Amino acid sequence: MRFFFIASLLFLSTLIEAQVVLEGRIRYKVTQNWSKQLTSLPYISEQRRQKIEYMWGHEEGWSEYYNLFFNTAITKFEESDEQAERDDNGYSWRKSAYVLMRDFSKNTRFEVFEMAGKKLIVEDSLQTMEWKVQNELKEVAGHVCMSAVLEDTLKFQTIVAWFALDIPMSGGPEGYYGLPGMILEIDINDGAKVITADKIEDKALTTELEAPKKPKGKKITYDQYRKQLSDHVAEKKKLEEPWFWSMRY
Repeated sequence: MRFFFIASLLFLSTLIEAQVVLEGRIRYKVTQNWSKQLTSLPYISEQRRQKIEYMWGHEEGWSEYYNLFFNTAITKFEESDEQAERDDNGYSWRKSAYVLMRDFSKNTRFEVFEMAGKKLIVEDSLQTMEWKVQNELKEVAGHVCMSAVLEDTLKFQTIVAWFALDIPMSGGPEGYYGLPGMILEIDINDGAKVITADKIEDKALTTELEAPKKPKGKKITYDQYRKQLSDHVAEKKKLEEPWFWSMRY
């Protein structure tokens, strides 16, 4: 087993020398599964869990596209203009206001999002993420990736990330970063939400990394956001309701 892992790392290092991506766009397909999201909550009673499985267990979920623009210092993650699915249910498609930027050279983050009906803007420093790197490899969008695991006890989530060392940037989609290579796939709670790269473009950027002009929302720090999130989850837990119905999973 040890020999196989060492041989895999040698193969990976050879691959890295052959193709290094320093700037461009990554398109991610974000797939949500309502049934798995609901049943993964530990505070939901067994009776309600069975009802959820009966009502939603047949649902395959839905998908959206997001773009991550990046160079060696900055990343910007936002919803794409491309649609991953057709609008067959009569609902008008609307691009979300969600934008997340990170400047690793300045150790800062800038995030615009909605939570419980309120628009918020987080401007703060980057926090350390407690990843545990694993001895597993797989291919994502043509890149050999290593895995890492993170536990988010506040959201009741186990996150598995797959990162590519041949994209030497510690960024990633959504709120995930901090590994020695770009994160190309995120799996939350065994398929409850999967974010996977399906297109990677190595190209020079122009205006793609510019911050939104005059975004609307209340400015808060990251700690203030986590406090609001903690209070929101605690309230929903008492009511035995999903905490993510009015915010991002």
